Amino acid sequence: MDINTKKLKKNAFRVSKERGITASRVRVPGGQCNADVLAAVASIAKDFGNGSVQITTRQGFEIEGISMEDMDKVNERLQPIIENLGINQEVPNTGYASSGTRNVSACIGNRVCPFGNYNTAAFAKRIEEAIFPNDLHFKVALTGCSNDCIKARMHDFGIIGMTEPQYDPTRCISCGACIKGCDKLSVDALHAENYRVVRNTDKCIGCGVCVTKCPTRALTRSTKKYYKLTIMGRTGKRNPRLGEDWLIWVDEDSIVKIIVNTYKFVEKYIDRTAPGGKEHVGYIIDRVGFHEFRKWALEGVELPPETIVKENVYWSGIHFR
Repeated sequence: MDINTKKLKKNAFRVSKERGITASRVRVPGGQCNADVLAAVASIAKDFGNGSVQITTRQGFEIEGISMEDMDKVNERLQPIIENLGINQEVPNTGYASSGTRNVSACIGNRVCPFGNYNTAAFAKRIEEAIFPNDLHFKVALTGCSNDCIKARMHDFGIIGMTEPQYDPTRCISCGACIKGCDKLSVDALHAENYRVVRNTDKCIGCGVCVTKCPTRALTRSTKKYYKLTIMGRTGKRNPRLGEDWLIWVDEDSIVKIIVNTYKFVEKYIDRTAPGGKEHVGYIIDRVGFHEFRKWALEGVELPPETIVKENVYWSGIHFR
């Protein structure tokens, strides 16, 4: 059987260890789907695979044991899933147009979690709409609060939810629950003065722990949504490292524009002679320089006045080369 493996992988199928056998990778932006998607995945696994489905670290599904001869049929069966999840597609019934940009992953967010500061799945789907399909290798993850359950700092772009606690002294009973919670579970940014709560705005990380601990709703989350944007975390062989903070108290619109601008930056500077024609965005920034990346990323972006912008970002990590 003559198979173009480059085309196969671009179509989101995997080259497996077993000759002639592949696996289909199903995108699930934000990790959220309904039961219809689950049923469709199960149906494909039974009819064309070996009955097994792997839930990937990026929150997608990988349907195993598919014959390469059945890829066109599988793509047709994927169509209801693609439409259900609102995935951008160039030609219907042909599966995924790209696999370069990895599935945008997210924790469960404030739909369920009391610590979540925003709807992570909704924001993930907005980013998916803006960046997919694309052959460039990007990884984006969203987490609802500073607990970072999704491990956002291990991605090219990590989006961490923040809130600016709103204090109503008329509801405060001076119980100290918020102060104790911030001290034990966060960064000790609260203290009492004259039986009222005072927040150290320079120290506060916007985690929202104080809100969850207040029994009288004297502390509530801000209506305006804020985020911390960490950049260029990665795993890998040469220099695995955690992403570093770049923008703090930034808004959603700015983050989307910055990610889209970064695709333009990579198209400009990527080394096409790298293996597979792919060079990780973090290595491009290491080679070209952070300030050149910063110039491209912030092109046309109007940051809120309260946004803290790091003029320089320094990464460390483990160096094997």
